[in-house]
Amino acid sequence: MPASVPTLAGPMPTAGDVARGGNGLVGAAAAEDPSQTVRRLGSDAVTGLSSEQVADAGRRYGPNAVSSHRARFLPVLWHQVRSPLLALLLAAALASYVLGQRSDAVVIGLIVAASVGLGLVNEYRAEKAAESLHDQISHRAVVVRDGRPAVVDVTELVPGDLLRLRLGEVVPADVRLLSVQGLACDEAVMTGESRTVAKSTAAVEAGAPLAGLTSCALMGTVVSAGTGTGVVVATGAGARFGSIAVGLGAHQLDTAFQSGLRRFSMLLVYVAGVLTSFVFVANLVLQRPFLDALLFSLAIAVGITPQLLPAVVATSLAAGSRRMRRRKVLVKRLVCIEDLGDVDTLFTDKTGTLTVGQVTFARAVPSEPGHGDDVLRAGLLCTEAAVGDGPAVGGDPLDLALSGSPAAVPLRAGAQHVDRVAVLPFDHDRRMLSVLVREGSATTLVTKGAPESVLPRCLGVTPQDRQVLAREFAAGNRVVAVATRPAEGDDLFLADEQGLRLLGFLVFLDPPKPGAAEALARLAGLGITVKVVTGDNAEVAAKVGHDLGLDGGGLLTGSDVDALSDAELAAATEATTVFARVSPEQKARIVRTRREAGRAVAFLGDGVNDALALHGADVGISVDSGTDVAKDAADVILLEKDLAVLADGVTEGRRIFANTMKYVLMGTSSNFGNMFSAAGASLFLPFLPMLPSQLLLNNLLYDTSQLAIPTDDVDEEQLHRPSHWDIAFIRRFMLVFGPLSSLFDVTLFVVMLAVLHAGPSEFRSGWFVESLATQTLIIFAIRTRRVPFFRSRPSMPVALAAISVALVGAVLPATPLATSMGFAPLPLAFYGGLLVMLLGYLVLIEVAKSWFYRAASVTAPPAGPTLARPSTPAARHLSRRARRFSTATPLARPAGPAR
Repeated sequence: MPASVPTLAGPMPTAGDVARGGNGLVGAAAAEDPSQTVRRLGSDAVTGLSSEQVADAGRRYGPNAVSSHRARFLPVLWHQVRSPLLALLLAAALASYVLGQRSDAVVIGLIVAASVGLGLVNEYRAEKAAESLHDQISHRAVVVRDGRPAVVDVTELVPGDLLRLRLGEVVPADVRLLSVQGLACDEAVMTGESRTVAKSTAAVEAGAPLAGLTSCALMGTVVSAGTGTGVVVATGAGARFGSIAVGLGAHQLDTAFQSGLRRFSMLLVYVAGVLTSFVFVANLVLQRPFLDALLFSLAIAVGITPQLLPAVVATSLAAGSRRMRRRKVLVKRLVCIEDLGDVDTLFTDKTGTLTVGQVTFARAVPSEPGHGDDVLRAGLLCTEAAVGDGPAVGGDPLDLALSGSPAAVPLRAGAQHVDRVAVLPFDHDRRMLSVLVREGSATTLVTKGAPESVLPRCLGVTPQDRQVLAREFAAGNRVVAVATRPAEGDDLFLADEQGLRLLGFLVFLDPPKPGAAEALARLAGLGITVKVVTGDNAEVAAKVGHDLGLDGGGLLTGSDVDALSDAELAAATEATTVFARVSPEQKARIVRTRREAGRAVAFLGDGVNDALALHGADVGISVDSGTDVAKDAADVILLEKDLAVLADGVTEGRRIFANTMKYVLMGTSSNFGNMFSAAGASLFLPFLPMLPSQLLLNNLLYDTSQLAIPTDDVDEEQLHRPSHWDIAFIRRFMLVFGPLSSLFDVTLFVVMLAVLHAGPSEFRSGWFVESLATQTLIIFAIRTRRVPFFRSRPSMPVALAAISVALVGAVLPATPLATSMGFAPLPLAFYGGLLVMLLGYLVLIEVAKSWFYRAASVTAPPAGPTLARPSTPAARHLSRRARRFSTATPLARPAGPAR
């Protein structure tokens, strides 16, 4: 065997190839004989690559990845300094320095640098937290190396690897198929076609389109049926999926929370633009120096814009992700935490969520008395799992439960000597599995599956059989029907699954999970409506729902869903608690219609049949033990399949959103009011009410106090309802509380000029102290709808930060730095008056707050749908799937052809 891996002919597909539909390496491999592909790659169809070959290929071609999730310092720094306002401010400060106003320019430069540094440190720490989070989520593949099966991370795959494909897996690279057993792939992420594509090993014509590469399994597609083995021909950006993902770039599509952040930021940008332009023009009309007018206007703009909002959000999310990790919840993207808090409807499967999830075999019920062992033995033979003298390996939970049961032990040894000639794999449309077995000269077709699917294919089903089945369903047990008939030949087709004779039923137990009822009650207390969506029998699902207290709504089956229009289904979903015997497409349709009705929807599932619904939900949730395709489609992964864990995640999402809103409301009340006061005062005073450097220092100190907000406690009632952005509410809040802040500023102006007869330096010092105190101390009122301190106490970091910053501002005019900053000492009478004004301000804010929230509750829309939520775009599916091919190391394109 060659010492290194030869390469397929042909260069890496370029962006032009993608646009023209060129299929690169996988297209070339699809058109040649599989044995030729194996030889060309220096591999072996039985033993795969050697360890030396794998190491050499890994060095030469790099990881099987399309992106890097490594936290990078320079992009975070650029995110902090790219603001046009900062650029203009620094340019104006430089001009001021050149024109001789050097002390002011240096002070402005230092304050801007400190502000950028503050945001940089916090946002970079959040990026590192996201990197650590990503490292905890791994995706595995089964390969054959050195002649032995091995489980490796998908990023470690190299060209030439012998890869095994199983139902539910995301294909981790472009693969030339060597053997298939009923293999079919869902290629919608690549081609847009909703129908699955049957695969074979036969070469296709050269130049076949992407959808016609039936001899290959494409990276990023999903194994929807059967199994197969193939050789990896292209990885990373050299794969067809990889080239498209690289073309998309690193941009992630915005979540609902990010969209709300952007709308809020744009609101303040518009306000800042109008106010700044007005102040600048007005000061020029008043014949103020051009440079002073420009610096002052820009300082106001910087004060209004939420510079540290990204840092506050990033800090909240990073801290939240750590807390959620301790609660056994992993999020793939930090911003998904807050989307989780927005959820008001949860669709969940039944097995393992509402039930224990550890299926146990109870008994075999024969159609003819005395033949229980025949039913059990046929059930053991009819499996896709590897059968030996021990329990089955690699089967579904029912197969594993059956094979591992004490009743199966005496029958397993005999079963391993029976030849399984052919298999029709299980799929979610047929809901059954068939195996052709041969003992001596006798060939038998054995079929096992959902009774609703198997019984219509059987002859001579008796009323007694149906009564037995009804009793088991009514008891909430899971039932599998087993049927057989004599057969001939070595091939097996779907049409053969007819004319069967019912042997009997296999009964399995999966009782309700202890604590599930309490978890459901907790979710209900959080304002989340829970609905069960399962492929299981309707009576079984209804029984479990009833036992757990979910019997207040109706029940719909898959056939009922098909009979309804989208509008009818949306209305029916409102009154339905259990959806049973539903297909993957029906699950996705239920989710879509619920979202279009204006609901924020989460879907919890862990199987192949859940992927479509997971993709379609606002928040997709899977479990660590789920199938690859389910985990790939999910935004959130539970380390324990427990609704109580999910309730913890929702609570954390709402806590983070509530704290983010505190910063937002702070910025739209006192901060906005003070900047508005500065703008107005500059028009009526013969001097600037505050120097640009003083405005910037004020803003920096204020922002510093706000970085403690992510640690704050949240009132219980804020956690009991879904959280979402309401720009109209924020705008109303700004228009009420901003002018209140300005009212006290004007009162101070009168006191400073008419009572204390302050000059420019004293006036600026007094207003600096007052404005900073009102901006920071108002957090105690705004952080809660309750009476502060008595009924709602802030966290210690929030209290210390606010009080410390207010004190720093109060003593600054008396320090040696005062002269360089343009401040002057203030008389003691000022501080006495300030204390009275602050108390009056906080009392007035409390009165206004009580009135505002009462008015808001009267004018709020009725509970229920608020606005239509757009459907998840196809690009989001590709973006989600691309995340699995990510590495912590920087990516560099290898020299020479891609593999």
